[in-house]
Amino acid sequence: MITTTNQDIVSDFGFRMRILRKAKGLSQEAFADLASLDRSYVGGVERGERNVSLVNVKKLADALQISLAQLFQDL
Repeated sequence: MITTTNQDIVSDFGFRMRILRKAKGLSQEAFADLASLDRSYVGGVERGERNVSLVNVKKLADALQISLAQLFQDL
């Protein structure tokens, strides 16, 4: 997938987060708890409404028990 705009990468990242979360069998609420983030924040990320900080990207990867490289794979 080739992204061309800032909004594309934000949306693509959110879509990838949703896919990875669901593959782990986690609800948004359970995932948010694991990442120490608010559920509404995670929902906004998944919908491509939030430009995530690097600190929160690391929290999300840790909650999924994957590396940062795996998180960004195929973006």
